[in-house]
Amino acid sequence: MLASALLILVSCLKGHAGPVPHFLQQPEDLVVLLGDEAQLPCALGAYWGLVQWTKDGLALGGDRDLPGWSRYWIAGNAASGQHNLHIRPVELEDEALYECQATQAGLRSRPAQLHVLVAPEAPQVLGGPAVSLVAGVPANLTCRSRGHARPTPELLWFRDGVRLDGATSRQTLLKEGTTGTVESTLSLTPSSHDDGATLVCRARSEALPTGRDTAITLSLQYPPVVTLSANPQTVQEGEKVTFLCQATAQPPVTGYRWAKGGSPVLGARGPRLEVVVDASFLTEPVSCEVSNAVGSANRSTALDVLFGPILQAKPQPMSVDVGEDASFSCAWRGNPPPRVTWTRRGRAQVLGSGPTLRLRSVGSEDAGDYVCRAEPGTSGLGGGAAEARLTVNAPPVVTALHSAPAFLRGPARLQCLVFASPTPEAVVWSWDEGFLAAGSQGRFLVETLPAPKGLEGQGPGLISVLHIAGTQESDFSRSFNCSARNRLGEGGTQVSLGRKDLLPFVRIVAGVATVATTILMVITGVALCCWRHGKSQSSSKPKKLVRIPGSSDGSSSRGPQEEEVTSGEDRGSIMHTDHSDLVLDEGILETKDPTNGYYKVRGVSVSLSLGEAPGGGIFLPPTSPLAPPASPTFYDFSPHLGMAPPCRLYRARAGYLTTPHPRAFTSYIKPTSFGPPDLAPGTPPFPYAAFPTPSHPRLQTHV
Repeated sequence: MLASALLILVSCLKGHAGPVPHFLQQPEDLVVLLGDEAQLPCALGAYWGLVQWTKDGLALGGDRDLPGWSRYWIAGNAASGQHNLHIRPVELEDEALYECQATQAGLRSRPAQLHVLVAPEAPQVLGGPAVSLVAGVPANLTCRSRGHARPTPELLWFRDGVRLDGATSRQTLLKEGTTGTVESTLSLTPSSHDDGATLVCRARSEALPTGRDTAITLSLQYPPVVTLSANPQTVQEGEKVTFLCQATAQPPVTGYRWAKGGSPVLGARGPRLEVVVDASFLTEPVSCEVSNAVGSANRSTALDVLFGPILQAKPQPMSVDVGEDASFSCAWRGNPPPRVTWTRRGRAQVLGSGPTLRLRSVGSEDAGDYVCRAEPGTSGLGGGAAEARLTVNAPPVVTALHSAPAFLRGPARLQCLVFASPTPEAVVWSWDEGFLAAGSQGRFLVETLPAPKGLEGQGPGLISVLHIAGTQESDFSRSFNCSARNRLGEGGTQVSLGRKDLLPFVRIVAGVATVATTILMVITGVALCCWRHGKSQSSSKPKKLVRIPGSSDGSSSRGPQEEEVTSGEDRGSIMHTDHSDLVLDEGILETKDPTNGYYKVRGVSVSLSLGEAPGGGIFLPPTSPLAPPASPTFYDFSPHLGMAPPCRLYRARAGYLTTPHPRAFTSYIKPTSFGPPDLAPGTPPFPYAAFPTPSHPRLQTHV
């Protein structure tokens, strides 16, 4: 009964109290930077009692200035229900859950989380603010952010406002689990163009969206950067060219080195080089190498050198069979490139142009020398020609050579000329009863000689000679065949032997003998008359006789008069000569010219063979060289002179007649053989001088 009464009383009281207290505004989660001011709102309606704030469940107090919390206070119009919590400056310890409570009404706001953000510090780049790198060498740049930034900052790299990719980040955690140091590493391979470039490392987080930057400047060391120029670039061979080598380097350049075609140019040290160029500068560039403490670099340039044609490869001789193709090649070098033409030696017709000449299905007429020619350059220098021979392999070409006529039973010689490529295996002579390629066979012998000069393009020539010892009648009527064979075929020709008659020669010899005999008789008569005239004066003048060399005292017969002359002191008047000279009277004797002035005869030389014959006759040679050797013919001068020989001839194996002219002289020449061959059995057919050579006297008159 009592409880029901109390409940009715409370309900009555509520009905008379008015509106119920409530929250008009509750605090929300708040993020604030360290050091800034934090404000947590709280507004109550229909409540005029005590309002307090709690931090992580701890009451801060009921006073508005919150004694004991120097950085905390409650602000706002209390009459209107405003009870906002202010914190300034916010520190890390202020981060907590906050509630606004109306204690008398029993009201609590929802908890509001206060987040305290710590802005990152400006990052630090190791090695900055000027970082020295080597161009071309990979390097790492490190950016580091220290402090208790909340949240963890992000480190970014920029160059000229453009973000660079390729950076990696690493974090270092503190013991309490909060972020400590953050590092970012940027990997790059700098070049000489990066010298002086500015890089920016930026630390950015939610606490500081714009971030904080740190800039560095790159200082690069790099090997020389070289540029090479030539003046002039196009030049005539033999002119001067200046090369200029320019380089930028960090650290500075320490040296220059010049080379041509990879070989050092001796004496060249600085950045400038002057040379007189030739054709080799077209294909062998000039290079300049520059060095410093970091490294070296080089550049090269080739000149446009104008020069006349220079022969690089000669055409090579060729040997092909008939019907095959042939080609020649030659190489000329020049700037500008020369025009190459092909001709045949001795001919003006141009057969082709370019480095190669091709001949299709060649024949024997294509054999010869082919010329590869290049005209001189614009300077008039260079150029020339080179030639090569084309040999066309074909069957042998055999030609009969002139052969001199031969005497019957005398030696003979037949010849043929052979041209062949390839060289013939053999040259064969054949006739009715046999053949012969080399050596001797009976009366025949074959020898082969090289020809003095071969035909153009037909290979070396050969001369084959057939020797015949002791020709026969059948040799003049038959034909001799000269043939040659090689791997491509056979060629041949017929050669005939001409005959030489002995009759004209015999007539000439007989005529000469007749004239000699007549002259001899005239001279003998004159000598006898002179001798008789001298005898009539023998009483007043001693005789002078001629002693015939080769005659002995025992083999000569003297008359009584001769012995008187040769006795006593007169023996000293006889003169001797080792050269068959005549001993004459002192004084000059006049002689009648037997030719009546047709010849001016001042001296006559007579060479006779004197034989021992009855009556003191003289032996003369046979009248015909065709007659077989026989006993010499005996001549008696008495019928011709019409008187008895007043002078007694001294008969001996050899002797000379006296002559009336004081300047008469004698000579002897060995005669050649004109007789027929008379080969004895066993006599070799060669050499050709195996025939008997009878010794006949020769009459010689000096006119």
